[in-house]
Amino acid sequence: MDKLRSCLAEFIGTFALIFIGIGAIKAAGHDNLAIALAHGLTIAVFVSATLHISGGQLNPAVTFGVLCGGHITLATAIRHWISQLLGAFSAALICLGLFGRDVVVTGTPQLAINLSPAQGILVEGILTFFLVFVVYGTAVDARGRGLAGFAIGATITLDILFAGPLTGGAINPARVFGPALAANFWKAHYVYWLGPMLGGMLAGLVYRVFMEQKPAPANN
Repeated sequence: MDKLRSCLAEFIGTFALIFIGIGAIKAAGHDNLAIALAHGLTIAVFVSATLHISGGQLNPAVTFGVLCGGHITLATAIRHWISQLLGAFSAALICLGLFGRDVVVTGTPQLAINLSPAQGILVEGILTFFLVFVVYGTAVDARGRGLAGFAIGATITLDILFAGPLTGGAINPARVFGPALAANFWKAHYVYWLGPMLGGMLAGLVYRVFMEQKPAPANN
């Protein structure tokens, strides 16, 4: 039952992010501040609601970072990945029915015309590193737990404020996968897996090696 609860929490939280994200993009148009706040507030709320159930990951790259840091098992990561992608796809399908394909395509993060895929991977990777580092510092590491939802949501807001005009500020493969699958729109899709997954992995490893407090050696 705990596994089901965890998967359902990841499904619901990711569903909310994609559903509200696409709706906000439809309503706000090119207002990047409004889009950043919509995504950041959604993450803040649903991380707070799911943190004690599933860890409030809601992002395959965050799950990968927590896996690389040794805080969840591969089996748990796979269950969360499936739940996150299903949640994203389900939300995008509903938006497709509500708003039509053009809105869903617009809600799929895309590279700016003057940005190469390699640059997109770098931007997405760096910003996801920041996100996963904050996740570790506020939600994973017992020494720093507190205001995790606010801190993680604020990081998403900052990331999108920076990257919205460049890559769409996905920082989350599910945020691209769900709308892409619903609308059959796969332009430069690999950018939004490689960048976030590499950034999440690096953050998990850096935090594990350099930041986590190691247990004191036993006295003989």
